[in-house]
Formats: sequence, C-alpha cells, structure tokens
Amino acid sequence: VQLQASGGGLVQAGGSLRLSCAASGRTFSGYGTGWFRQAPGKEREFVASIAWSGGRTYYADSVKGRFTTSRDSDKNTVYLQMSSLKTEDTAVYYCAVRRSGSHSYTGSYDYWGQGTLVTVSS
Repeated sequence: VQLQASGGGLVQAGGSLRLSCAASGRTFSGYGTGWFRQAPGKEREFVASIAWSGGRTYYADSVKGRFTTSRDSDKNTVYLQMSSLKTEDTAVYYCAVRRSGSHSYTGSYDYWGQGTLVTVSS
C-alpha cells in the first residue's frame, strides 16, 4: 500500500485545514487508518484514527472536538478535517494504515505516508 498525504499548509490560529490521505496499490479495505503528527524536537504522537469495520473513530484528547476523520471509499481517501487550529497543532502530519493492534500505537501501523506540514501562526 502506498499512501499520499496532502493538504498541509500555513493557516492562522482559529482557522481550518483538511488533510487527505490517498491510497494506491490497493484500497483501504481491511485496514484501519491513523493520523499522527510530529512537531520539531518531539516524538510522533497519535492524533486520530478510523476503523475499517464500522468506521468507529478515535481521537487524542488534545484534538477531540476540533478534528474529525472520515473516509470516502469510492475515492479511496481518508480525511482529517482540522478546525479551531492552535499554534501547538503545528507539526508534520502522517497517515498510516494497520491490520491490527492498538489504534494509537505507532508500532501497530504497517504502511506510512510521507507526511504533510501544517503550520499554524498566531
């Protein structure tokens, strides 16, 4: 599976962005999809995930109520809608897919996209 994350950019605090994660080589079928982010000097952290079966979503406490992940199976794309952005949301955002394991653990994920930079200015 090859993943392509896109949609990052520069936005003012309080603004919104939508990230996309497109899969090629195969579909998302059977894979849970996760979003992670890594700020400079920090470890990669879990942001959100969506399960393949049932579409259940999970969010980190830091983004709950502000971010929403969803998928469009016809377009083979998963989205991360980010609203009310804060300067602390600045990071490189990655999408990844997993067959099993904890949705919030990076080691559970089998394939990763290249990352897209989100910069939130004050």
